Amino acid sequence: MVCELCPRRCGVDRGAARGFCGAGARPRVFRWGLHFGEEPPVTGERGSGCVFFSRCTMRCIYCQNSPWSWKGEGEDVAVARLAEIMRGLAIDDKAENWNLVSPTPYLPFIREAAQMLKAEGISLPFVWNSSGYERVETLGEYRELCDWALFDLRYSRNETASELSFAPDYVEASRSAVKWAAENARLIVRILVLPGHADEAIENLAWLATEVSSEVPVSLMSQFTPAYLAKEHPPLDRTVTHDEYESVTAAAADFGFDAGWIQDYSAADPALALLGENMAPAHGTVR
Repeated sequence: MVCELCPRRCGVDRGAARGFCGAGARPRVFRWGLHFGEEPPVTGERGSGCVFFSRCTMRCIYCQNSPWSWKGEGEDVAVARLAEIMRGLAIDDKAENWNLVSPTPYLPFIREAAQMLKAEGISLPFVWNSSGYERVETLGEYRELCDWALFDLRYSRNETASELSFAPDYVEASRSAVKWAAENARLIVRILVLPGHADEAIENLAWLATEVSSEVPVSLMSQFTPAYLAKEHPPLDRTVTHDEYESVTAAAADFGFDAGWIQDYSAADPALALLGENMAPAHGTVR
């Protein structure tokens, strides 16, 4: 498999070599289970059926999921095993949807598993849950895996994206992905406010209101907690200040965003346990 799935377009044969993300010739899964912490339309009444894939096309120095996103912890599984995981979420757990967390390196395998289940009469809506660092061509090719697009807008400046996530073309890629999703899926845009970078969150809101629509549901998040390499990288070694977060929420109101969710500022409490850093690689309900 010669891989050009993400904007990096490494072009490596993953049966013989690894590209930037480190994904191989089989899907690698860290954990799966019901998740009750997504935005309400995605969580629904029964919970979202999350599959957390290992490896990632980004390298965010503040990643709370570094054990599997950076370090690749997890289990390589056959497509039939991936189908079994998805079948269990649909039939046993009665999940509202299949929530694919960082799925991009494994899209061909996910499609194959989904086709196996469809032949059995098993189907759920798909949530494509990612950083937003996507190729529009890939989104189009795997359109059937994107009923919901749960995309981030992390940065409005490529120099910041390069420094903090090793993704120097993030702005163009993520904004193109958001535009595509606005026309082809049910889109929710997540904006995590980063310490020292509230101005970029505001710039992304301005872009979204001007270039897409202020009717797009936006999820503003204050939950940043210093994790992984961020602890030695000011200003990411602290939480977001109240003033920083308030400036973003005020901007959202000024730009006319009234569909979506604003996380309470207390979610930035540094005493909160880091979900990803403390999560064991096993099947279970994620709360």
